[in-house]
Amino acid sequence: MTATLSQAPLREYTRILGVGAARPDVVVTNEDVCQWIDSSDEWIRQRTGIVTRHRAGKDTSVVDMAEIAAREALAVAGIDASQLGAVIVSTVTSPYATPSAATELCERIGATPAPAFDISAACAGYCYGVAQGDALVKSGAADYVLVVGAEKLSDIIDRHERTISFLLGDGAGAVVIGPSDTPGIGPSVWGSDGSKWGAIGMTHSMIDLRDMAIQAEEEPEGTALVGGSEAKLWPTLRQDGQTVFRWAVWEMAKVAQQALDAAGVTAEDLVAFVPHQANMRIIDEMVKQLKLPPTVAVARDIADSGNTSAASVPLAMHRLLREQPELSGGLALQIGFGAGLVFGAQVVVLP
Repeated sequence: MTATLSQAPLREYTRILGVGAARPDVVVTNEDVCQWIDSSDEWIRQRTGIVTRHRAGKDTSVVDMAEIAAREALAVAGIDASQLGAVIVSTVTSPYATPSAATELCERIGATPAPAFDISAACAGYCYGVAQGDALVKSGAADYVLVVGAEKLSDIIDRHERTISFLLGDGAGAVVIGPSDTPGIGPSVWGSDGSKWGAIGMTHSMIDLRDMAIQAEEEPEGTALVGGSEAKLWPTLRQDGQTVFRWAVWEMAKVAQQALDAAGVTAEDLVAFVPHQANMRIIDEMVKQLKLPPTVAVARDIADSGNTSAASVPLAMHRLLREQPELSGGLALQIGFGAGLVFGAQVVVLP
């Protein structure tokens, strides 16, 4: 007779119990950026809405920022790290392909031996993490899950590059997800569009980097030549701005609406909208397309923090709750989207 496997008890509902943030102390203004690119404060403000961005120092790592954000989120949630059933770090800027940033974070905060893993989903990484944390708690695989978006984008930019470098900042945001007696996280609407895989990415691959380094060793001058021009021996970010802008403006409002529909709510039910902080014009256009009423608070953290990729949404949520604590307990629509191209959205109850 075949034995029956036992199963962990299922949970019907989850919610975000606490949120934390880490913002580096160094503030880089548009005037600072314009030392390196041919632009102006006025142009950057008009095109992106960015006034300043935070940058981490040389000795500050992705995990350093993730730890600060994680400890605050745990404290707000009233959860000890030893209670965590999983630690998820969304990042594209960990300096190591392996081991994961999550395992180091897990050890630092005292969550070992919880399973720990990284997600590489760029600016949608946090929302991907929320989707997985929600599923892990509901399935009974974990009581509580820590989800962190942490980026040190200053490590992978060429400050003279004009398509994306001036947009980017560093930071980390974290949330703790746990069981709830009432619905606190709506169904996740997430996906990808690989037909635009090359719209945001690196100047070259790690294999290219290896080959260029070998070539540099062989050149008498110690310089790698690619296509007849001097090349930097590290991959940096670049983007096709027009392709990304059009995709975000026309497609992401549809995804956001799908998340509202999946949660069974309307724009009028929301107290807040927390979109990825990619560009203020994209945010404004999404607000129009979703027909959000003026009563909905819109997170606009990009003005002071720039685009922080996977850290963007939780950082924006953290600021919104700090400035408007009365929003706690209300419904918020959150959405992330970026390189891949990837996207993810949920309606959540604000912690």
